[in-house]
Amino acid sequence: MPPRPRGVAAPRTLSSFQPLRCSGLHLLLLPTKYSSNPPPRRLSCCKATGGSRRDVLLGLGRAAAAAGLATSQYALAAPIQTPDLATCNPPADTAPADLSCCLPYGTGTAIADFKPPPASAPLRVRPAAHLADENYVAKYERAVELMTKLPDDDPRSFAQQWRVHCAFCDAVYDQVGFQDLDLQIHNSWLFFPWHRFYLYFHERILGKLIGDDTFALPFWNWDAPDGMTFPAIYANQSSPLYDERRNPAHLPPFTVDLDYNGTDSNIPRDQQIQQNLTTMYRQMVSSAKKTELFLGQPYRQGDQPDPGAGTVEQVPHGPLHPWVGDPSQPNGEDMGPFYSAARDPVFYAHHGNVDRMWHIWRGLTPSNTDFTDADWLDATFLFYDEDARLVSARVRDCLDAAALRYTYQDVGLPWLNAKPATTAGGSAAPATGSLPATMNQTVRVAVTRPRTSRSRREKDAEEEVLVVEGIAVADHSKYVKFDVFVNVSSSSQGGAATTAAAECAGSVALPPHAVRMGNDKGAAMSTAARFGISDLLDDIGADGDKTVVVSLVPRCAGDTVTVGGVRIEYIK
Repeated sequence: MPPRPRGVAAPRTLSSFQPLRCSGLHLLLLPTKYSSNPPPRRLSCCKATGGSRRDVLLGLGRAAAAAGLATSQYALAAPIQTPDLATCNPPADTAPADLSCCLPYGTGTAIADFKPPPASAPLRVRPAAHLADENYVAKYERAVELMTKLPDDDPRSFAQQWRVHCAFCDAVYDQVGFQDLDLQIHNSWLFFPWHRFYLYFHERILGKLIGDDTFALPFWNWDAPDGMTFPAIYANQSSPLYDERRNPAHLPPFTVDLDYNGTDSNIPRDQQIQQNLTTMYRQMVSSAKKTELFLGQPYRQGDQPDPGAGTVEQVPHGPLHPWVGDPSQPNGEDMGPFYSAARDPVFYAHHGNVDRMWHIWRGLTPSNTDFTDADWLDATFLFYDEDARLVSARVRDCLDAAALRYTYQDVGLPWLNAKPATTAGGSAAPATGSLPATMNQTVRVAVTRPRTSRSRREKDAEEEVLVVEGIAVADHSKYVKFDVFVNVSSSSQGGAATTAAAECAGSVALPPHAVRMGNDKGAAMSTAARFGISDLLDDIGADGDKTVVVSLVPRCAGDTVTVGGVRIEYIK
């Protein structure tokens, strides 16, 4: 039978106590009401034999393989797929004992294919939070209040909304076909599309709750001076937008630090704003010239999670999570750790601006394009929609914000020309260490450049990239950050240079998250970071140098981080 066209009704469901059979073996699914406590894992030796995308879920077809097989011979497809919901595992170690990120499932659960809204649907305009008027704020507060009052087992409830984020961010599910590999949408090319869909469905649910199909979420305009404070609409203690677990020292009118180091720098507001603009220029322009530098590294079925984040996911996305969270809480809840971040309404405004950066980046230059790799385009996610359905959605369906019928208020791009000023800082500090090393102190290593003095055409064709690899984080409960500099001067001694300096390649910033109990699930996270440095080398006069000195400067929890090595590569 040919597959059903996408968007057509009649998705498959599970009947009570029905075994799913293939090759004489079966998986028994126990009936359950919406619950955060899934039944014990059931193993299957079924191998996938086709079917629709929905069949990867709830023990059907490909998900049956996920429950018991972890070898590459059973790899079913290259793109990351939605998980088997019956195989959820509780997070542990850094998370509260009563936390469950498992998504509810059970008898009669159906999976619908995502269908984009019609072109005739109203275009929703997401406003900057600091520019929202009273009528809009009242509407937004009413929508969040109604969502919050829904029963926790309602898929549209706020409880289930944050659980969806936690489920895909805190290693509670396996990759389909690979029992020992966590499913994680951060630190990879899945970060932007997953969060775009997540905001889209959250927005649609809120709009339907108040009967307004033009409703749009606000975005926190932290990339512009007027938006560089915590949005006031979230600071009203009598509002449903308020969350008591925020850093009281960072409420308005305190100026946000987009490259937050875990402690406040307390510099004048004008200086902080300029540093923020310079940070945005680096993350959006000079270091983000190639697709994988901005969007993140490829992540396919069977790959280890966390292959490497893109520029904006690292900064300012990463630092703003702990900047908002309450430092008196065990892990900086709510915005600090991923398992609780989406409980705070400001989470959605923060990620709205992150999504806006993707929208903007695509239009900055003709060379800024998305991946065309089918393994990216056909990666599949799972969400709840405004009709309380489980919906399976692919990356290819979210590339165009206009096709999803939303856009952003035009507030300008003041960082577009905020290139860091070059300084005559003297000779570079000499190399003083070696890798691998723990980041409990500044490490400076000499790195050989394979090519020097390239022409402008060569640089446009291939970006020179500094790769910091083997980044292992042993303690997931802490905010981890270290900065990366190239040929920083002896006078600054490595640690005194700011990330607004021309010598700064960027930062590695990793908010805390939960890890899974059992086996090696609590082992150190391993990732890598890549920084485009062609412009940097020109700006500091080092394009002709055969060797550069790379300084790794710890800022937060350096004693929990090790770095394996640093090298140069080129990206077309």
